[in-house]
Amino acid sequence: MQINLVNPLVFFDLETTGINISKDRIVEISFLKIHPNGKEESKTRRINPEMPIPPEATTIHGITDEDVKDCPTFRKIAKSLATHIEGCDLAGFNSNRFDIPLLAEEFLRAGSDFDLKKRKFVDVQTIFHKMEQRTLAAAYIFYCNKELDKAHSAEVDTKATYEVLQAQLDRYPELKNDIKFLSEFSSFNNNVDFAGRMIYNEKGEEVINFGKYKGRLVTDVLNIDPGYYTWIMDGDFALDTKKMLTEIRLRVLQRKNV
Repeated sequence: MQINLVNPLVFFDLETTGINISKDRIVEISFLKIHPNGKEESKTRRINPEMPIPPEATTIHGITDEDVKDCPTFRKIAKSLATHIEGCDLAGFNSNRFDIPLLAEEFLRAGSDFDLKKRKFVDVQTIFHKMEQRTLAAAYIFYCNKELDKAHSAEVDTKATYEVLQAQLDRYPELKNDIKFLSEFSSFNNNVDFAGRMIYNEKGEEVINFGKYKGRLVTDVLNIDPGYYTWIMDGDFALDTKKMLTEIRLRVLQRKNV
């Protein structure tokens, strides 16, 4: 089924040095941009992560330090990348939990003011798990009746994810062919930050989503434990998490000064 689009939809996949959002870096990024008229554009770029690629990561995606030593850094491509996805919604496989938080982190590290939060996100893996509970390779067989060759190649995975979403729309009549619906359906939580350390409750209030204060309002935690903010800022947390917590803290301070 052709996906019903208002804005262009960019399917993307990242190959990285690891799975730690705050520490690891992108080594390859692949995009498949689908326009509302059905036109497709694809692009794959390798990136110098400015850190060694661990052997265990190379075992998965096959990219070595030698392969990326002469490639541009993310900082050098951030502006052109932001231009490429400006005004687009984003889609991927497990993208809400990993690819989007890591991409947002790279933009912040590069000093880019590109705001990913203005986009809608469709996570094809979440749709798959809610419907069938399996992996991308299994999803490709299940929905498209084809074997996924060269899995963990960003370009192959990106194209497969696009085909799987089209097949999901064909298979499940309850899935609306609408990006806003698919974005909401493929989200487990209404995250405040991309990493999901804070989420919105049913009243639209920010709530801590981990640790000893899980379930507590962020504003309450900042009031009863002023050191919590410093602990987050000094800790191994994503830059986006720190940015959003700072915005909430400033809002609390402004209210106190009114």
